[in-house]
Amino acid sequence: MRVSEYFKLNKTQPYLDFVDIRLDTDTEVFVDPSALRQLNSPWGHECASLVQSYFETVLSRIRAGNNKDALSLLSCLNERNEFHLGFSKGKSRGHAFGEKSAETVWGSLSKSQASISGLLQDLEDTCLLIEGIGKDMISDAVCNILRGPLIRYTQDMCSYYGIPVTPGVASGPIWNPEREIWESSFVSLPMTNEGKVILIPKVIVRLRLSYRYDEYYSHYLLPVMQREEIEARTGLVHFLKDGTPRVTKKSLRAKYGADKLAVVEQTLKRPTILEKYKAEKEEEVNAPLVHELLSDVEATDIPDWSGLLAELQGCKTGRDYASQYEEIIERILSALFYPSLCHPQKQHKIHGGRKRIDITYSNEARSGFFNWVSLHYPSAFIFVECKNYGKEIGNPELDQLAGRFSPSRGKVGMLVFRSIDDAERLFRSCKDTAGDDRGFILTLTDAEIEQLLLEAQSTSGPPTYQLLKDKFSRLVS
Repeated sequence: MRVSEYFKLNKTQPYLDFVDIRLDTDTEVFVDPSALRQLNSPWGHECASLVQSYFETVLSRIRAGNNKDALSLLSCLNERNEFHLGFSKGKSRGHAFGEKSAETVWGSLSKSQASISGLLQDLEDTCLLIEGIGKDMISDAVCNILRGPLIRYTQDMCSYYGIPVTPGVASGPIWNPEREIWESSFVSLPMTNEGKVILIPKVIVRLRLSYRYDEYYSHYLLPVMQREEIEARTGLVHFLKDGTPRVTKKSLRAKYGADKLAVVEQTLKRPTILEKYKAEKEEEVNAPLVHELLSDVEATDIPDWSGLLAELQGCKTGRDYASQYEEIIERILSALFYPSLCHPQKQHKIHGGRKRIDITYSNEARSGFFNWVSLHYPSAFIFVECKNYGKEIGNPELDQLAGRFSPSRGKVGMLVFRSIDDAERLFRSCKDTAGDDRGFILTLTDAEIEQLLLEAQSTSGPPTYQLLKDKFSRLVS
């Protein structure tokens, strides 16, 4: 049974912001530390900073010879099952750096020249340089380090989707970067027959980590070593029929080793190779899992674009159906704009609670339309107002949405409504709003949402949102 089924959410994975985990076992996806650094939101920056803070603290203890503290810090990454991510085939067990494996990991870290020399700097470096540490251990460790932000995220999602929470639940160890210690408290979390659940945003999970030991060794270290052997005319060099000197990677592995110890030894002689690898990984966008990949991994449905359109068309106009309309629009937009727009909040309060926004999304786009917008205009958040009117939209509705904008929150939003007779008049009002530096409002009717849904249905790759591009271009031209 999945979270959505247990709590009867009447939503499947495409319409949920979190990974819809199975409660009895693990879902085979992983949290990649590099994915955290790709997030644009304050929440993402906090997460990336927490992971870096924790790992730097552990390494500083090891380098200072403070082994007892280092071991204690690692032991708090207990192998817990509330995240339900990883390789477990039966009941979730977790596979972090804690309990039984803490001593082994501490021994590997404390004895490795990668740690002592300063070569090891980031948590994901351990995948490349420390024997016995793989993506499942890294992922579980990250989840444990991020327990504080993930608990808050879970509480947000419970509020948004109507998931009941139980107060007074033991939080487990929460990393305090200021005091450099683990702390714990009692919090409100969803409880199931399998225990407490901490939800994970699907935008940060991957099928594999960005850093891969075999890739680094085969495609970065070994080619350099091949050139060096040829230049030195060593015994590993043999010549092709045309006289070209050659050294095989197989012979290099046989001479220098193929394990992570060999990788460390060879990297210490050529540290710039690791720097190059990491720099290129930072430039490489390790994209979130799209709907189809999540469907394959979880054996869940892909978005039902036709069904969403039928629901929209079947919703009646008027105040009595406003909540139903907003619910349908939220499901459509959440599926359409994932993974660019995430972490939705409903009836988000601003200005001390005096104003509310129907739906607020965090803009986490790293490519495409929403990324372009974020590079040129304040748009950390994208605001959506829904109007289930049977009348024309006018300046009052535009002014209401523009009043939600600010340089810090963002100045881009969408006004979604059923239809309009004089679209050109409304566009001129939106252009006036943009010209007065009060923000950028993209209007969407039912017919235009249908156009976006048809694009999503007919394309095999990420949607281009050409309709939104054209609208925005007209606003700023």
